Amino acid sequence: MTMKPNDMSEKIMDMSRAGDIELYRQGHLPLASAWCRGINLVGCINSLVPSEMELQPGLAVQAMVLDVLTGRNALYHVQQFLDQQDRALLLGKEYAPSLFNDTNLARTLDAIAEYGTGKIITALGIQAARLCDLDMSVISYDTTSTSVWGAYEGWGAEDGPLITQGHSKDGHPELKQFMTELLCVDHGVPIFGQTRDGNSSDKTLNNEMLQRIGKLMKQHGLGPGAFIYVADSAMVTKANLKKLAGNSFISRLPANFTVCAELIEQAIVAKPWQALGTQNQVADTASRSAASYRSYETDVTIDDISYRAIVVHSDSHDKRRNKRIDCQLTESEKSLAVQLKKQETVFYCEADAKKAKVMCEALAAPLHFVSCAVESFEQRKPGRPAKDRPAQMQTKYRLVCKIEEDSVKTGKLREAAGCFVLLTNVPLPEQAEGGLDSAGILRTYKGQYGVENDFAFLKDPLVVNDLFLKTPHRIDALGMVLIIALMITRLMQQHMRKYLHENDIEVEGLKKSIRTKKPTFYAMTWALTNIEVLLIHDKRILKSVLSENQQKYLAALGLDERAYTDPASRPKTKPINTPSLGL
Repeated sequence: MTMKPNDMSEKIMDMSRAGDIELYRQGHLPLASAWCRGINLVGCINSLVPSEMELQPGLAVQAMVLDVLTGRNALYHVQQFLDQQDRALLLGKEYAPSLFNDTNLARTLDAIAEYGTGKIITALGIQAARLCDLDMSVISYDTTSTSVWGAYEGWGAEDGPLITQGHSKDGHPELKQFMTELLCVDHGVPIFGQTRDGNSSDKTLNNEMLQRIGKLMKQHGLGPGAFIYVADSAMVTKANLKKLAGNSFISRLPANFTVCAELIEQAIVAKPWQALGTQNQVADTASRSAASYRSYETDVTIDDISYRAIVVHSDSHDKRRNKRIDCQLTESEKSLAVQLKKQETVFYCEADAKKAKVMCEALAAPLHFVSCAVESFEQRKPGRPAKDRPAQMQTKYRLVCKIEEDSVKTGKLREAAGCFVLLTNVPLPEQAEGGLDSAGILRTYKGQYGVENDFAFLKDPLVVNDLFLKTPHRIDALGMVLIIALMITRLMQQHMRKYLHENDIEVEGLKKSIRTKKPTFYAMTWALTNIEVLLIHDKRILKSVLSENQQKYLAALGLDERAYTDPASRPKTKPINTPSLGL
């Protein structure tokens, strides 16, 4: 409810002086809290993790999740964070901040790790999928590494993920690390995630995921062939392809397969390219415009099994590859110049000059060739000329050589630099219902960017720098908290965008001049900053009327003003029929 007219202002001021009124500046946290209630976060975790502690595990996790969504405070700041909040509104009822001290939270993390973080995320993922009717037809899998400071010595497998050195995706091979794997649907909503050993191989992790993917998706009511598994090139090994067990997949064929280069060469020579357009799923920016794509499709056989191979060319060439080509050009020209310096270029006989021309033009370099021309010139004969007549001249011949770039070869190289090969067993539309053409395969694969954006959230420096926990299994549990926080943000963002698109409504972006149907979670938090709520004798009142833009955001989230006044508020979405969570 909103504040009554000004005739109440004096009464409110009197109550404030008497200590009977509190003012809270709220933002997006009450809405995130409502969404935590929507997926039954507290109830789900409490039912899974046995505990006799005064602080229930589910309640501790929700408090940590909300703390993460404030801007990512250190774990030992949760108590101070809650001390400044309307705890009854965010947690359902009033709790003493001291209950959330670092000792209680650490014990909660221990209990969670002992039960299994992956099982908890899976259970919440099932709740989330039912709450928002998530699109489960495409699932994306990826991994990333997170570097940490500390020794972490003497820990065994029973202590949690191994914190050790491995292939660093952060560019810090000198630091120890752990890996995080995510399984996401509907443009980046995580339905499974787990912390893994720091020296884990992406190929091995993909293999393990393929072994359990059937069981995970069965809990969502999906069997083999009912979804498409999307992963990066680390998934494509002969062993992993055998593990697919009837599941459809889309991945990138790695360059260490000889056939990859052969397919790209075949496409460049044949040139029956099909224009695919931009296929961009994110808006263009002033500094980056969408790439335009074209494709060439054929078949490829790996271990006696035939797959669709789609060679995709992007006009936004890979900068790293083109830089490598530039280096090759420099080396090629330099090597040819060294060879030319050894060649004689001035001759007395035209026949000798022409013979040398043939030899020079036969000099080899990977990306350059030599073009030569024979020029004649007059030169004074040696010796002192007579005084009574002009100096005697003689005709000589010289080679004028020019090193030229082989435009045909470099053109092919640069064209190949913008190419990659997608491997899939998804049928064509005319072959089966639910099939995809080349554009559909590319568009589905590009949806992998949602997982990459998720990693940007999980690897935010403000989070990473606070991973100071004493044991690996507590890092595992804290990783679960971060993934749940990510789940809440992605659920809210996807629900907003679907609602705005279906109802043809636009809201203000980060700038008031920008109107959009695809706001980010951050744009929503910015729009709802510093909403003031008065707490008067356990009754909450909005101090001022929400703006039209703020009301649009609330509606897009399935909420209304009661999210700021009712501790039981939850989003209006598809009702959940909670299944048995025997994981």
